[in-house]
Amino acid sequence: MKGKGQGAKGKVGKVEKLHAPCPVPHALKRLRSDILKGVKRIVIKIGSAVLTSPRSEGLDTSIIEEIVQQISDLKRAGFEIIIVSSGAIAAGIKALKLKEIPKSIPQKQAVASVGQSHLIGTYERYFRREKQKVAQILLTHDDLSNRIRYLNARNTLSTLLSYCIIPIINENDTVAVQEIKVGDNDTLSAMVANLVSADILIILSDINGLYNDDPSINRSAKLIPIIDKITPEIRRIAGGTLSLTGVGGMSTKIEAARMVTSSGIPMIIVNGKKKGVIKNILNGKDIGTLFLPAEDRLRSRKNWIAYTLKPAGHIKVDDGAKKAIISNGKSLLPSGVLEVGGDFESGDSIRCLDKEDREFARGLINYSSWDMMKIKGKHTSDIENILGFKYYDEVIHRDDLVLITHE
Repeated sequence: MKGKGQGAKGKVGKVEKLHAPCPVPHALKRLRSDILKGVKRIVIKIGSAVLTSPRSEGLDTSIIEEIVQQISDLKRAGFEIIIVSSGAIAAGIKALKLKEIPKSIPQKQAVASVGQSHLIGTYERYFRREKQKVAQILLTHDDLSNRIRYLNARNTLSTLLSYCIIPIINENDTVAVQEIKVGDNDTLSAMVANLVSADILIILSDINGLYNDDPSINRSAKLIPIIDKITPEIRRIAGGTLSLTGVGGMSTKIEAARMVTSSGIPMIIVNGKKKGVIKNILNGKDIGTLFLPAEDRLRSRKNWIAYTLKPAGHIKVDDGAKKAIISNGKSLLPSGVLEVGGDFESGDSIRCLDKEDREFARGLINYSSWDMMKIKGKHTSDIENILGFKYYDEVIHRDDLVLITHE
């Protein structure tokens, strides 16, 4: 979709590694400048808490108008923008004059159906004033987990951008059930950023970024301006907050950061209610929390295996198999498999666990769970005698294996 070296991923040079929470200000400014150099394709996620007014349950059109103006100015300046927007359920609650958030799946789907038309209509109205064209795209996890549909979605978005159209993406809550839901738009925006090979993911939230403590409780809490590694301490700080109209919190934003930074895409969390915040980011202002891209980046397909597919089961392996995979980059053979869990088919995504039940890899399995129960612990030469056929020597080929770090 883009030539090599284009955007932040190809532009970031060797810079000083900075750790939260107190980097040297001038070094931080230089680092932000390096990260933003060459940025062209931007995914902007707009959360429900940004789009809704504290005075009512509906959409805050003044905020939407402000964000649309910023995005339109950036578009005219030559940036490519993809929006991932929440707010359909909030808009539906207002339109239907409901007094509480619906609880059942059919109710939520009905409210989302009503609200989505209001949401896209509001965006379209304000973008039209700026002489910008938009397109609505509704996705489910199923659209992104199927490799052919994943590539079709990428081609569609690429074509829309070539026509100078701003795609506005949301999860298709009207038809999605648990099995095909992404679950939250933080995760969806990370998937979209990887899908389109974005140069940066900007998360617009209702807070200034990630703090070292809950700022609503601790007034001395400090904003963490930059994070170069997502550690257990960062996950602990993030917690798991929920809002009335949203389904995510800071913990889902941290997971989104893990997904995109592993592909070499930086991410920043900022307060979307502040005027001019998107322009300020691209002008290098020291705002929000910036997550640095990883140096060892996953290729597109391996990122898809690691972070887009939902695992259908797991296999537990012995120490020798784990070492061969992690240290030597080997494939997984049936002789190293100790245990099989879940109901899966050939080609499904599988979690690889060690003897202590810690996940260390994910991959595409070559045999069904039924077949794996028969050949686990056996030598490759025994597969055909046991099953009556042999697809592959390997249970999971190294080209279909991705190491997963849970630090």
